[in-house]
Formats: sequence, C-alpha cells, structure tokens
Amino acid sequence: VIKCRAAVAWAPGKPLSVEDVEVAPPKAGEVRIKIVATGICHSDDHVLKGSLPNVEFPVIPGHEGAGIVESIGEGVTSVKPGDKVIPLCLPHCGECNFCRNPDSNFCQKSHISEPQNLLPDKTSRLTCKRKQIHHFLWVSTFAEYTVVPEYAVAKIDAAAPLDKVCLFGCGFSTGYGAAINTAKVKPGSTCAVFGLGGVGLSAVMGCKAARAARIIAVDINKDKSAKAKELGATDCINPRDFKKPIQEVITEMTGQGVDYSFEAIGHADTMIAALASCNMNTGVSVMIGVTDSEISFDPTLLLTGRTWKGTLFGGWRSRECIPKLVSSYLEKKFNLDLLITHTLPFAKVNEGFELLRAGK
Repeated sequence: VIKCRAAVAWAPGKPLSVEDVEVAPPKAGEVRIKIVATGICHSDDHVLKGSLPNVEFPVIPGHEGAGIVESIGEGVTSVKPGDKVIPLCLPHCGECNFCRNPDSNFCQKSHISEPQNLLPDKTSRLTCKRKQIHHFLWVSTFAEYTVVPEYAVAKIDAAAPLDKVCLFGCGFSTGYGAAINTAKVKPGSTCAVFGLGGVGLSAVMGCKAARAARIIAVDINKDKSAKAKELGATDCINPRDFKKPIQEVITEMTGQGVDYSFEAIGHADTMIAALASCNMNTGVSVMIGVTDSEISFDPTLLLTGRTWKGTLFGGWRSRECIPKLVSSYLEKKFNLDLLITHTLPFAKVNEGFELLRAGK
C-alpha cells in the first residue's frame, strides 16, 4: 500500500481537501500509476458542484493526467513499470460491441453505460481516514498515485514531457478530434467555435490542421481572442458586442452560415446558437460541452438538412490513437504548449479551479 497525497471531494459544493490517502496495490488486470501532472477540466468542476450524473462521494476527481507506471497486476502485458502512460477516462476494452466496431470510439465500460465509481470488480483501491474513497472515471488523477484497469491506460513515447501531454487525457484530444474526426472538416471550409477554453482552442487547432479557410472564434471573454488567433482563428467575435443573436451575425458574416460549428461550453442556448449558425442544408454542428440541462429547440433547424452531432473524447479510439497523437506532438505537428496558462503545485489545486471559473 502506498501512502500519498490526493485532493478529495468529500461532498458536493465543498472545495477539494488535500489529504493523506492510501492506494492499494493493483489486482489482476490493473495498473498502478504515479501521476506526474494533471490538467483541470470543466467536467471536474461539474463533479465538485454535484451536477455530473452518477458520481458518488467521497471521490478523488481529475481525469486529464499523465504519469509513470509504478507496478502492474497479474496478467498485464501492454505496460510495465517505468513506462510513461496516459490514463484514459474513455476506456477501450476491445471486447464490447462498440470496441469491435471500427467506426466507433465508445466503450460499454465507460461511465455513460455503467458508472466508473469503483473498479470493475466493484471495489475501490483508495482509502482516506479509514473510509472508502470512490474513483472518478476510474482515473482519479488528483492523486499522486492511482490504480486503473489495463484497458484504460495508453503507453506513450518515453520522450514525452508529462507536464504537457497530460492534456491528451481529455481537453486537447476532445476539441482537436471534434474537428478532425467528428465533423471531418474539409479544406477551404468555414468554421465557428463557441467557447475558447482549452477544448474550444483545441477545436480551433483542429480546424486549422484540416485547412479550413475561415475560423470564427466566439467568446464573451475578450481576453481569449489573442490566443485563438495565435492558434489559427481568422475572426474573433464577442456576442456582447452585438444587439442581434450571434447566429445571425455569423450568418451575415459568411453569407449562408458556416460549414461546421462547434459548441465547447455546455450551455443549452449556445448549443442551439451553434446549430443555427451553420448552413441550413449541409452544415454540421458538433456539441462537445457537457450540459446539465435539457434542450428544447425548433425542429425546422434540422428539417432543412443540418446535421447535429455529439462527440466523446473527440472520436479517438483511445488506446490506439493517443500514443499516435503524442508522437505527432513530439514531431511538432501542433503546439499544445500554448494551451497551458498556469502551472501550480498540487497543494494549490483549489486555486486552479478559481482560475478556471474566472476564465483565466
């Protein structure tokens, strides 16, 4: 058993508490990982607020990490101690109907099908003050050590800087893949990206990599514009600068709406605005943001031919694709480093959430 620090969410609506925890050794088919770096994603904030469904408290959140294999359980063959890895919040068991379908990147072992609050044998490897602590999406990267099933681990290049590539665990992969895999953005096309946090900026990078001719970046925080332009946005607009709905502004800017739109916020109204801002016949709108509300919308938005899609983890088949993406980063095919705004010591994890909520 390893004793280490972790940020525990004891109950919804409370800040994280940095505690001494005990992490049990991996059982058969499991991997224990020393987490070296972790990003903070808005979904973790949904956990703290208690608005992400099927999460049980107390829990160690975090799902955007990178680390080094410390030990392996019986039967594990794909990684060994010392390997650099990214734990995967979307597993790839390789056996379910989804995993066996080459067009699918979902896995029936993911949280949307069955909660990942305990490991597959329905027990936890995490304890604090003699209490069982729940895992989050099996990965719980807000801990110095964590235990995950082998099929939720991707081995990556030994040269990868873990403090950068942790973003492949969720934010970058999700936004970049939404453009590349889910929308399949074509060269010369027009795109609009709603929300310029880490995921939205990654979607901008995906549109640029797909050689879109025009990328309109949309955010109410004008401080995001410079970075969006550095990453490939051609236009930056703030909905607060206009008296009319932003979808009308985008339609006027482009003549008939964009070819592709992306919503990386998770608000019902911006999801509908993103849908309405794309071409009414051939436009494709991709929802990336996690929302905790239901949506009512005018079905004629779809009746004319638009396509409305969702994406999970950017459409990547996690265990196969994440190592390749990390290699592309090492070959300098895109600059992930620009997404990182602050680097904090682990004890200041709550300050990280304050920066997130402040749009910084």
